[in-house]
Amino acid sequence: MATTLITGGTVVSSTGRQRIDVLVDGERITALIDPAAQPFGPALADNVDEVIDASGMYVIPGGVDAHTHMEMPFGGTTAADTFETGTRAAAHGGTTTIIDFAIQTPGERLQDTLELWHTKAAGNCAVDYGFHQIVGDVNAESLRAMDELVNEGVTSFKLFMAYPGVYYSDDGQILRAMQACAANGALMMMHAENGIAIDQLIAQHIGRGETSPYYHGVSRPWQLEEEATHRAIMLADVTGAPLYIVHVSAKQALEQIATARGAGKNVFAETCPQYLYLSLEEQLGAAGFDGAKWVCSTPLRSRAEGHQDELWKFIRTHDVSGVATDHCPFCMKDQKEMGIGDFSKIPNGIGGVEHRVDLMYQGVVDGRISLERWVDVCSTTPARMFGMYPRKGIIAPGADADIVLYDPKGHTSIGLGKTHHMNLDHSAWEGFEIDGAIRRVISRGTTIVDNGIYHGKTGHGQFVARALSQNLI
Repeated sequence: MATTLITGGTVVSSTGRQRIDVLVDGERITALIDPAAQPFGPALADNVDEVIDASGMYVIPGGVDAHTHMEMPFGGTTAADTFETGTRAAAHGGTTTIIDFAIQTPGERLQDTLELWHTKAAGNCAVDYGFHQIVGDVNAESLRAMDELVNEGVTSFKLFMAYPGVYYSDDGQILRAMQACAANGALMMMHAENGIAIDQLIAQHIGRGETSPYYHGVSRPWQLEEEATHRAIMLADVTGAPLYIVHVSAKQALEQIATARGAGKNVFAETCPQYLYLSLEEQLGAAGFDGAKWVCSTPLRSRAEGHQDELWKFIRTHDVSGVATDHCPFCMKDQKEMGIGDFSKIPNGIGGVEHRVDLMYQGVVDGRISLERWVDVCSTTPARMFGMYPRKGIIAPGADADIVLYDPKGHTSIGLGKTHHMNLDHSAWEGFEIDGAIRRVISRGTTIVDNGIYHGKTGHGQFVARALSQNLI
């Protein structure tokens, strides 16, 4: 078992920062050492296998991206990233753990869909991974299976209030699934949009010949995200289930969540970098069919309405608990192009698993969040929320040695031919400049990325069986 000493850096946690050295033995962190006290004597560096000089850098826990979709079937095609390519890109971006979604569709057994996702991922991942389970067919059998999956380390379940005829659950089904979560302690995740009303708006826009990608956003107005969010909160209140709303994009939906949290409810919000930086006008409204690059659901919101600034505010107030990517990548050629002439046929999703840590660090540089909050939303709270803490999400003795060395004096240019390892023919983040850079990424004690060079290997990543959430009241 190799030993490594990381010296000279500033360890940043969700609660503070400290100039301290980190000792790694094998796959785990074994000690934090005050370099001034030198309790092990000056010869410690001579008695380890590797010394890493982190002078001038932040030493942070590896990122935990709690929302990805590798190899996801959607709209007649499949997400472009495999578990192999997607987790390699995640590694380049300082993310050392992902949580992906096993997907049940009507007529399938919940256990069979989970086993299918295990088969897709096993032996193919560059970083560690866990699973959420999408329940697309709420019935007596799947409700019983939820208890079984919790015992197997899948402790969160997702439902959709959108996509009628595909993944949609009605209020009665949602109520029953929430009751199951309230009983077994699992976390209920919700895609909160009023899909029944949205489908009517989509049909009306198409009928008027309004077919460009811009109308994807217009047909999913913030009111229908706010309404569904409020309805989900009320159903959770009736059942006593903890509730986690995924990819919140509308400030009004977050106001509903903030109100519920202020009343002491177990309600949590996730947002994504695209909702903090991109907009309906600038991206979805791009010339021609280019806006298809940014078609995702929930959609990008209007900058003129101030959604982006408000979402940053809700991160500062902790009403947003974590930032994930909802990484669901589709190429323009032969995938997004399926929607030329009909925006409703554009596969929904943006590739971003590689860029989340950098994009959120730019928020630190811009004065929107603190260093500590950066670490919290990118790593610590996702680990706690989804039952991986303290193995993940913290630099502390006993934790997995998932460590990122981040250089605040570095610079990162995002785009094709620059930093882009996702299996995509375009970059949703083309031209973004980051005032910082990832220098080294360590996963369970092994360096997998060093100064942009990939040293990892397929199959290094292991499945993480998760406990119940630690973030509930």
